[in-house]
Amino acid sequence: MRLLVVEDDLAIQAFLKRALSEAGYQVDTAQDARTGELKTLEGIHDALIIDLGLPDMDGLNLIARCRAQGSSAPVLILSARRSVDERVRGLEQGGDDYLTKPFALAELLARLRNLLRRSSPTHTDSVRLEAADLQLDLVRHEARRGDDLLQLTPQEFSLLEYLCRNAGRVVTRTMILDHVWRMRIDPATNVVDVHIYRLRNKVDCDGRTPLIHTIRGIGYMLKNA
Repeated sequence: MRLLVVEDDLAIQAFLKRALSEAGYQVDTAQDARTGELKTLEGIHDALIIDLGLPDMDGLNLIARCRAQGSSAPVLILSARRSVDERVRGLEQGGDDYLTKPFALAELLARLRNLLRRSSPTHTDSVRLEAADLQLDLVRHEARRGDDLLQLTPQEFSLLEYLCRNAGRVVTRTMILDHVWRMRIDPATNVVDVHIYRLRNKVDCDGRTPLIHTIRGIGYMLKNA
């Protein structure tokens, strides 16, 4: 799942990006409201984490502007404003949850998972991906092949999620590097091939029908045999 963090404190921003990436999320960042608004309106994020004390606009105004332009992504507000009135105001003006600074990472992750779970209570396809007997729970970050729970690293889970979202379509190494690793580097690097090899050993092992296929000279595809 893909998140947007709008936070002008670069130390906090870097901490959140690292921690959320390690938890298996794809993370984009912005350090001002204008950039945050533009990225939000791309409509590609599953949830937003927004600080209220932004340099060019109050975070509540940013949330209101995005809501007025059709953004429905759940918003977790981060703020040093601790009074009950401030928290109520944040929730009334478009925020879905409110967490005061300083915060515990475990609580932030728990609140985020809850937001993602609540945001689509009747649309399980937005929090679960399936291909043949492969199932990905995007909230719990769990992958199963049949009844077996796959032990995946966060990077392997993100790679498998990307393949599942593009099931039946060829994805190139460059596309994978851009979407999973967020890097635009020489596609000749073998980092993708190494991770695909490791992923195959977990997804397609023990005589299971292979799902991850190499399209020689182009890239990879997840599909039924």
